[in-house]
Amino acid sequence: MILTVVKRDGRIVGFNEQKVMAAIRKAMLHTDKGEDERLIYKITDYIAQKGESQMTVEQIQDAVEMELMKSSRKDVAQKFIAYRNQRSIARKAKTRDVFLDIVNIKNNDVTRENANMNADTPAGMMMKFASETTKPFVDDYLLSEESREAVEHNYLHIHDKDYYPTKSLTCVQHPLDHILTCGFIAGHGASRPAKRIETASVLACISMECAQNEMHGGQAIPAFDFYLAPYVRMTYIEELKNLEELNGESYKDLYDEPLIDYIKQPLDGLTGKERAQQHAVNKTVGRVHQAMEAFIHNMNTIHSRGGNQVVFSSINYGTDTSAEGRCVMREILLSTYEGVGGGETAIFPIQIWKKKRGVNYLPEDRNFDLYTLACKVTARRFFPNFLNLDASFNQNDEWKADDPLRYEHEVATMGCRTRVFENRFGPKTSIGRGNLSFSTINIVKLAIECMGEKDQEKRIGMFFAKLDHVLELTAKQLDDRFQFQQTAFVRQFPLLMKSLWIGADKLAPTDTVKSVINQGTLGIGFIGLAECLVALTGKHHGESEASQELGLKIITYMRDRVNEFCERYHHNYSVLATPAEGLAGKFTKKDRKEFGVIPGVTDRDYYTNSNHVPVYYKCSARHKAEVEAPYHNLTRGGHIFYVEIDGDATHNPQVIMSVVDMMDQYDMGYGSVNHNRNRCMDCGYENADDHLEKCPKCGSTNIDKLQRITGYLVGTTDRWNSGKLAELNDRVTHIDHGPKDLFGE
Repeated sequence: MILTVVKRDGRIVGFNEQKVMAAIRKAMLHTDKGEDERLIYKITDYIAQKGESQMTVEQIQDAVEMELMKSSRKDVAQKFIAYRNQRSIARKAKTRDVFLDIVNIKNNDVTRENANMNADTPAGMMMKFASETTKPFVDDYLLSEESREAVEHNYLHIHDKDYYPTKSLTCVQHPLDHILTCGFIAGHGASRPAKRIETASVLACISMECAQNEMHGGQAIPAFDFYLAPYVRMTYIEELKNLEELNGESYKDLYDEPLIDYIKQPLDGLTGKERAQQHAVNKTVGRVHQAMEAFIHNMNTIHSRGGNQVVFSSINYGTDTSAEGRCVMREILLSTYEGVGGGETAIFPIQIWKKKRGVNYLPEDRNFDLYTLACKVTARRFFPNFLNLDASFNQNDEWKADDPLRYEHEVATMGCRTRVFENRFGPKTSIGRGNLSFSTINIVKLAIECMGEKDQEKRIGMFFAKLDHVLELTAKQLDDRFQFQQTAFVRQFPLLMKSLWIGADKLAPTDTVKSVINQGTLGIGFIGLAECLVALTGKHHGESEASQELGLKIITYMRDRVNEFCERYHHNYSVLATPAEGLAGKFTKKDRKEFGVIPGVTDRDYYTNSNHVPVYYKCSARHKAEVEAPYHNLTRGGHIFYVEIDGDATHNPQVIMSVVDMMDQYDMGYGSVNHNRNRCMDCGYENADDHLEKCPKCGSTNIDKLQRITGYLVGTTDRWNSGKLAELNDRVTHIDHGPKDLFGE
């Protein structure tokens, strides 16, 4: 009697005779004679009773074939066998075509799936070969039939499916203080604890680079300013000791003396210890600046993942009010403003300014000067983005202004928008945690399928019924992946599960990660709310209050169901406003092929990202904020608010401040500003023209056209897929001449 089944991925599960019956029934439905319930039960009972106590999936399928061949329904056996063979043949044909595109470096949506990766290099090609080989394996051996069919029929997208077999997690916020004070082992060598700012900077890079090779998502540092601040003081003391040796005097009483700030000043007129102190400050500032330059340079040149992609890195900062923390922030901002190499804008790390009243937002706040500098840097270099700690859902009752460890209670984010904060199984923090995996629902297709119903109330009711079904399916699919991930051993993630993930330091290398990974989140995402609403009501939420009301109802329903899934499955589920890149066009192409061109729905090459107002819809930034703001509280797995501006933002940093003001006013969590920035790679000339093809200074056509895609920057659109290129071409600005237009006044 069959009791357990060994699945294709090696997991052992209980035998479910309903799956055997469903497979036989499916084959029968493809024959002329149709179903035979009596035969279905007979064969299933026979196999269940006569089989061994534990069998593989393949052995059970072989037994089904044999019993069907013995029966009077050999036609069913033929269909059953043909279906298995058909899947194998189809996979091989598809794989061959995809591989040839990679070999011939074709510019298509497969090779341009990730704009941050150069798939034309040998290492990039190897990654694409591996990726495209792995996905069919996941479909055939790791996904449930229901999940596989949902993906196949365009209802669901499983992100990073090619990494599924590795059991890797998506992302993590690095507790860098632990790395810097304890060091870590990476590969065959150990890194010692840091004692100066230069070492701290390098270890921060190495930490993210090593973890990137153990994970499939991004790497972030949640409190860059707090973590590096102690090493500014150590560097300052080191400079004082150098002076002691040079001057033959003792400056020990200056070692721990508080400083108001680290500002370079001339030494003219200074004598004694006052001169020594200022000299040490000047030298320290210079070293911190060089360390920040090195950090940015390394994050844009150190390759991970086989040597073809830089680390998808982010750093959060802004709330350390100490002189040392302020020095770190000032110099990272100044280094960013100056640019890397020949003055180019740094692509990584994505920088995130943590805005907080009483700390850095108002003119009387200690770090307001640095906030002003941050806005100036953003106006030229796109970063930092802005994270609103004052948003109602970003606050923590544990946060105290005089707590030196208050950063532990501050939310931090990944640059692309991933947010991890609430926690059912541990402290409410971002540190040492991240997303485990996420999947995105095609809510547009669900709406299209309801368009045949003329009665709008019934049409919307049909939509919610369909949405409910796919939500259930998605929650189960994510739980299935979680069950698979938790079987990984600690030794598979030597840095992540030793020095980074919360609670992992108590585990042995031979332990599984089961006891700690539930601190992470499982994200249920969505795409195309605008197109979904057009299909249901005729208008999107940016142009109709009734559509906005329905949009909020839809995402609120998702949020409520996700909270139910948290209780049922005992996970940290969350709703994610999906940052779709390759998916933006993938869903659309399949839906257009199935349903044709539907105005306002499938007539473009992409679906609008998450809950955003469509990029082609002309409106003021204030109106865009009013529409999108309520969704931020509902999408705690991650969200972002964008404003598109024209002209040269470097002449008007106040526009950046106005956007942050709107975030504060409308209770939004995370936001950024998009604008044009062109750079001549031959002479360094920069401007903000929309369509610059030739440098007006030297005549070169070697122009770097910097653009933002789903949260990060790309210096060339050559690596963008067709959907995102179409979206880029459709983008309109939300301001024409200044802050007055920004607010729609």
